[in-house]
Amino acid sequence: MHQIIISGCNGKMGQVVESICKADPEVEIVAGFDVNPAGRDYPVYVSPANFTGTADAIIDFSSPKALDGLLAFAVERQIPIVLATTGYSAEQLEAIDAASRAVPIFRSANMSLGINVVLDLVRRAAAILGESCDIEIIERHHNRKVDAPSGTALMLADAAAESLDYPAQYNYGRHERRMARPKNEIGISSVRGGTIVGVHEVIFAGRDEVIEIRHEAQSREIFASGAVKAAKFLATVRAPGLYDMQKLVAAQNEGGTT
Repeated sequence: MHQIIISGCNGKMGQVVESICKADPEVEIVAGFDVNPAGRDYPVYVSPANFTGTADAIIDFSSPKALDGLLAFAVERQIPIVLATTGYSAEQLEAIDAASRAVPIFRSANMSLGINVVLDLVRRAAAILGESCDIEIIERHHNRKVDAPSGTALMLADAAAESLDYPAQYNYGRHERRMARPKNEIGISSVRGGTIVGVHEVIFAGRDEVIEIRHEAQSREIFASGAVKAAKFLATVRAPGLYDMQKLVAAQNEGGTT
């Protein structure tokens, strides 16, 4: 039985994670962290420091504002943590890297296994089409998402850039300039509206042909399910380090986790 703490337990994603955990006989929720102290059927703490029990992993779907306290708690208590929140600053990413030298940390801007297949497809496509095609990324999310572009859009841009023979330049908007599109540009556009869970499109636009790779999330459950799988994976990990979906999938293929 894996004992799990849900950070951001009273938020929308936290409640979806809770439902996934309760349906999994291998998981027990031992506590929640949230700025809203409303109780659930497990204890909820405003500050991680107030929790004195034991746990095998933390799943965080809260806010970048909670990061400092979570990292300090995870390192002090030696509890692995799954960071599924997006919108971290450069300084926060450095803090995550530093903490990963003391405790296992799983970080991904998108916990969907499907989007990680898309990342691999984008790398392959960019390696073949990068010289002949312009690359554009369009991401769509609900009107309550505060960060733009999405963390997933940046992951897709990075995946494409890794396979190019030239240094890519990311462009987040062309409204302030009038000039032809540079060859080394990867355009990233954001749409916010309604209740869109998440849609990402990578466009390879060449001469007289267009190739599109598209992923659409139809519910939040795919992200919650991926986060729970990541937590169960971390519960089996002993070595500090920074882990991601690629390492989880590799471990599953080797029979190391389920």
